[in-house]
Amino acid sequence: MTAPESQHTANSQIVTSGPIIRTIVALALPVTLGMLMEVTLNITDFYWVGKLGSAAQDAVASSMVIIWTVYSAVSVISIGVTALVSRYIGAGDPDRAIHYIKQALYLSLIIGAVFTAAGYMLTPASMDFMEAGEPTQAQAIPYLRIFFVVSILLFLIETVYAVFRASGDTKTPTKVGITVVCINLVLDPVLIFGVGPIPAMGVPGAAVATALAHLYGVVVISRYLLKGKLGYHVGRLWGSLPQLASMLKIARIGLPIASQQLVFVVVYWFLIKYVHEFGEAAGAAMGIGNRMESISYLTCYGISIAASTMVGQNLGAGNPGRAAKCAWGSTGLGIGVTLVLSAIFIGAPGLLASVFTDDPAVKAIAVDYLIILGLSQTAMAIEIILEGAFSGAGNTIPPMTILVPGSLARVPLAYYLAFELGWGINGIWWTLTITSVLKSVLLALWFWRGRWKLKKL
Repeated sequence: MTAPESQHTANSQIVTSGPIIRTIVALALPVTLGMLMEVTLNITDFYWVGKLGSAAQDAVASSMVIIWTVYSAVSVISIGVTALVSRYIGAGDPDRAIHYIKQALYLSLIIGAVFTAAGYMLTPASMDFMEAGEPTQAQAIPYLRIFFVVSILLFLIETVYAVFRASGDTKTPTKVGITVVCINLVLDPVLIFGVGPIPAMGVPGAAVATALAHLYGVVVISRYLLKGKLGYHVGRLWGSLPQLASMLKIARIGLPIASQQLVFVVVYWFLIKYVHEFGEAAGAAMGIGNRMESISYLTCYGISIAASTMVGQNLGAGNPGRAAKCAWGSTGLGIGVTLVLSAIFIGAPGLLASVFTDDPAVKAIAVDYLIILGLSQTAMAIEIILEGAFSGAGNTIPPMTILVPGSLARVPLAYYLAFELGWGINGIWWTLTITSVLKSVLLALWFWRGRWKLKKL
């Protein structure tokens, strides 16, 4: 069975020919719009929670580090299935792509169930590890436990999103994702503060809103998958048995990048311990900085999805030269976007911080954080997008080799700058910027060597 372009829907496309920049934008724009909606959700969450005080903001900021851990596990599957599906679609072999789609869904159920059980039990210990104060823990623990109970939905929805994007359809998951975000936006204030017969749930209300929105998203995106919206028919999702070898192949491709992401998150567990040495105001300020940086991060992530899909399909079609042009074109686009955001972070940090807080202590710390972050946004773009390009090639060892040590170095460097040199909380912020710049330079040099073009799957 082959998959000529005529078989694909209006939303799905083969990206092995045509103008490169236009194709990058066509693939990246829907994903980026969806990511910006996620940013809107994160910012709105933090805004509403801020009405409950700095301890509530610290609870959400501390919880995000743990939630990032779950996203790292999700990426084991999404990265692996993206590389395999895009490669086989580019090679005109949708039957093999369909096989790995079904195995990825089985893997999502298995890993999702493990995280649901383990996360629920270990939530209090994780908050103790980060040395969160009692007011913070009182709100963070129920919030996180609700999240973990329904985390299997996150595994399923992100896996199916990855399948659509690898097939060249970035519009369908974006439409579903935007709807999920809109539902969440509406439910957030209702469940946090209560309306009519609905009781005020406080910070845990934000987790319930997210759970209900994701349940809707899983139902809708699964229906699209079953109806053949990919441009080829997957058939019954559970029409074949789990195959350990296929699931391990998905995990083997995704694990190096996911390991890097997990190390990145674990490092943040230590960094937030350091941040809490400076009080709840510092934790709240970190949350503000993270929300604003997520604009850059998720925009670049959208572009990296385009790079991953285009690299994978072009390598599958035997066109490594075009794959390289797609990767570097995507990187240039990301640099252009983040230069604008850097100017905003550096030029108007007080205005940005005042959106989230009236607390002068929180605002003062957040202003410094935003200025220092502004110096590293283009470096972050290079890192994220080239990581996506390596992933599309299925060559995930090089970014792990650079990014894991680069992330681990943040723990001793932050301690040295903040406490030994006496830079205070700003020493932690400078650690993030310095290491981001170094990692991006090394990753770009390794990608430029071009050995990823020879990767066999």
